Formats: sequence, structure tokens, C-alpha cells
Amino acid sequence: MHELLNRLKARPIVTAELLVGSFLINVLALASSLFVMQVLNRYVAQGVDSTLLTLTTGVILAIVLEFLFRQTRMKLARGISAGPDEAFALAGFNILTRAKMQAYEQLPPEVRREMLGAAGSVESAYSASNITSVLDVPFALIFVFVLYLLHPILAGICVAFIVAVFAAGAVGSIVVKDKTAEAQQVSSIGSTLLSTAGKEGDSVRAFNAGAFLRRAFSKNLFEGQTIRRVIGHYQGLLQTVTQSANSLMSVAIIAIGAILAVTGEMDVGAMIGANILASRALQPISKFSQLGAAFAKARQAIELFKKVSKIPLEAETGSALRTYAGGLEFRDVAFAFPGNPTPLFESLSLKIAPGSVVVVTGANGAGKTTLARLVMGLLEPARGQVLADGLDLKQVAPEWWRRQVIFLPQEPALFNATILENLTMNKPDIDMAELNRIVDAVGLRKYLDESANGFDTPIVDNGWRLSEGIRRRIALARALTTGGMLALIDEPTESLDAEGCAAVHAVLGSLAKAGRTIIVMSHDPNIVKGPHTVIDLNVKPEPKVIVSAPPAPPSSTATPSPATTAPASPAAMPAVPSIATADGKSPDDRRKKRLVQ
Repeated sequence: MHELLNRLKARPIVTAELLVGSFLINVLALASSLFVMQVLNRYVAQGVDSTLLTLTTGVILAIVLEFLFRQTRMKLARGISAGPDEAFALAGFNILTRAKMQAYEQLPPEVRREMLGAAGSVESAYSASNITSVLDVPFALIFVFVLYLLHPILAGICVAFIVAVFAAGAVGSIVVKDKTAEAQQVSSIGSTLLSTAGKEGDSVRAFNAGAFLRRAFSKNLFEGQTIRRVIGHYQGLLQTVTQSANSLMSVAIIAIGAILAVTGEMDVGAMIGANILASRALQPISKFSQLGAAFAKARQAIELFKKVSKIPLEAETGSALRTYAGGLEFRDVAFAFPGNPTPLFESLSLKIAPGSVVVVTGANGAGKTTLARLVMGLLEPARGQVLADGLDLKQVAPEWWRRQVIFLPQEPALFNATILENLTMNKPDIDMAELNRIVDAVGLRKYLDESANGFDTPIVDNGWRLSEGIRRRIALARALTTGGMLALIDEPTESLDAEGCAAVHAVLGSLAKAGRTIIVMSHDPNIVKGPHTVIDLNVKPEPKVIVSAPPAPPSSTATPSPATTAPASPAAMPAVPSIATADGKSPDDRRKKRLVQ
């Protein structure tokens, strides 16, 4: 109700029009009861046809006017909620898309899922029909007042039933509110199970997880049905109480009215009219009492929104460099996940000059992807700074910074849009000739040519239905459209075939020739040949930084350092301009050798 009052206060002129309309509607609604009384007392008693015609014409006109006023009021009521509903939905989606990931990821999964349905709950609760039902409540006093004029005892009976129905509705609303919160939690868990069964069908069957999921779903279904039955019980009980109250009130009005008619204090027409008036007075109270469940859901959604809205958002503005050269510096950087007693890494200090090549290596879970997210500004260090050409990433405008980076995540997700829209997401104004060069470079041309709609081919399910190789090619092409001076590549050749590996090698070679700074995340420390720096995250808590030197000339008798004598990986990617062929072998040859080993 508090939210409804706020919406009405926000549109005072429309609210005034709604109140006037509600008053006129309820006044016109008196016509039917007055018509009954006049027909019984005047036409039936005297039999004048002209009187019946006049009364009938008048009541029909009143009904038509009431209908028109109700339609106009409904339109005004929609205007009350249209703006707030849209603002609420947009604000919620704004939080989902702009929340700082470090804080957002701390939200329980069920809270994130509930956010998706919060706007619908609020919109449903404060619909035009519900608003008009609430506005009709105070005007029930009009019917009570007319009843009082007919006889005070009848008005008293009506007021007693109104109070009883309102009290029953209030109690039911309190009970339903608590159960609604439980139902939402159970429903969220059920949604997760359904999503798993639908999206991970191969895993469910390959690992015989069906029985486990069925047991979990059966338990969830039983809990959900139990809670819903309780809610349904109270809602049904309230509806039954309301209907019974209306019938009992009619009996009481007729019985008392009959006594009054026999004693001469009321005529028969007034008795029948009083019954109609009492029914109309109780009707809006009955409707209002049944809105408890809808308002309870809306209240839960608003409270959830208030909780989530406290999450810090990424800045929409910030500092930006006129030209970013590609330099990056880690200055005493430490990171720890909330709740973990030890940091993932700490005291990482390294200055990366523009055009340098860096390999971040470590076992699974060592922190390679986390470090990539720190560079992208998706996470913030627990201590220290990450600087781009001397500018702290905490101060930069996020959108500007992410257009300076060619970023390929380890598990790239696409958007439910066309391939063209996905590729141009971060640079909508890219020249099509340049885009086609990128498509050719990443080896995506064959797939586009074989697709019925080419660039306009829609991507569904965020690209997870595509083969991983195609998804990574599209993601790499999307990354390259920025033309940024820093390339951040997480596991560059993972899940790619020989052709895909060759394309990635060629792309990285082109980036190296163009003087781009390249940071590669890989479990293989020897993935890059030539001069480069290695950040070994396997060393805890302070990562080990190794700076390699160029390979010694063949005629040299000097003893190579351990960093230069380490055997190169068969899939190694040179960090020199001739990156694709510097080892004298094609990517296919290197891949074949790796497979043989």
C-alpha cells in the first residue's frame, strides 16, 4: 500500500481525476437500487406505464454513464503505474548490467533469479484493475450513508460485516506474506533444477545424474506444492468467508428489513433496495481483501530491489587518456575472494612496457582468469593498483578502458542477437571492410558462408549451442574489433582445431608486428617463444616473475640461462613479428607433434 500511495502522490492531478471519477461511478451505481425501490413503490402500486418508462430510461442512462466513467478511470489508472513499472524494471536491469561484479557475485543465486521476476510481481500487484479496486474502498461509505438514511439499524449491520471481512483479509494477508517468501525461495531452486535438466542434457545422461536430479526435483516439488496448498487454502478460505459474509448480510438485511416493514418503519421497496445497497457496499471491501497475496509478492520484490540496489555500480564516467600506448603496471597487487582466509596472490609488482609480451601461467585455480578480470576492471584488487599508462583503473571510465583491450576470455559467452550485432557490440561504427578482414583473419569466413543468413544468422542460448571452436572464433573476432593496444588472451588455443590454432597464431603474430602489448594466460609457461615475461601464479603467495632473454646466437659459447634453455612447447607462439613461423614449422606441424607426444 505504501508503494501505491507513493505512485498516487507522484501524479496528483491524475489522482484527483481518479478520485472524482470513482466518486461519480459509485454515485451512479446507486441508480440500480433506487430504480428497484421506485418501481416497487410507484409503478407496482399505481401501474402508470409512463412512470416505468421514465424510470427505466433513467437507470439505463446511469448504467451507460457508469460504464464510460469506469473505462476512463481504468485508462487513467494505467497511467499511474505505467511510468513507475517501467522505471522499476529498467532500474533492476541497470543493476544487473552495471553492478560491480565483485559485489554482484556475492549475491545468492536465488536472489539473482528473483530479481528477474521482481518487476513482473510489482506490475501485477499495481495493475489498473487493482488500483481501481482500492480506490473504490472509501466510496463504499456512500452506500452505507444511503442505507443510514433508509434506516440506521441496516447501516449498522452492513458496517459490521464490512469490518469482519476487512479483518479477515488483513489476517490472511499476513499469513500469505510469510508463505509467499518461502514459495519464492523454493521456486528459485526448482528453476535451477529445470535449467540444469534442460541445458546440461548430455552431462545428465552421460554421468547418470538423472536419478539424483529427480530426487532433488521431487523433494522441491513436494515442498513447493505444500507451501502453495497452504497459500491456496488461505486464499480459498478468505474467498469463502467473503461469499458467506455477503450471503449472511443479505439474510440479515432482509430479515431485519422485513420486521421494519411489518412495523411500518420501512416499505417493501426500501427493504429490497437496502439489500442491493448493502451488497454494493461490501463488494469493494471483498475485492480489496483478496489482493493480499499480490501485494505481498510486490512487497517482497520491492524489498529485494532495495537490498540489491545497495550494490555498488560501475562508474558511467571517469578518466580517459587521449591515446593509450599499451603500457600496464601491477603495483603491489593482492587479491582474495571474500571469505577465503588466504589471498589468491599478493605483492605482485611488474611494469609492462608497450609492445611487451607476458605469459601468466599456473595450474587450474591458480588465478589466471582472476588476474585477467583484474586487468579488465571487472574485479578490484584487495590491495595495490593496476595502472594503464600510469592511470589507475579505479579512476578510468570503464567503457573507455574496455575499448582499449582486445579481450578473449577463457569461456566466452555471446549475446542472443545476430552474428553481426555480436561482432560490433563494442564498436558499432566499425567499417565493414575492416570487419571482413577480421572475419578472414580468425577463420570465420567458411562458417559465415555456410550459414543461411551470413552475418544476420541469429545466435541463441548465448552461443552455447555452437561448437566451442566457432564460439571462440566469433569471440576472438569480437575482441579484435576494438583495435586496442593491449591484447588479453585467456587460454588462446583451448578447444581449437589445427585450423583454429593457426588462425590464433597468425592473429597474435599480426598483433606483435603492430606493437600491441600481449598478455597470454596459459597453464603452459612455454607457450610463447622469444623475449617475454612470465608471471608464475603457482608460486604462493607472491607470484614469481621471470624475464626471459632472446635466444643466444648459434655461434655463441655462452651458457644460456635456465629461462632460455627451457624446451619450447610444440604449440609455442613466438612473440616476434614472424610469430606464426619463427620456429620453422607450421601450426599444423606443431599440433601433429604435440598429438604424437
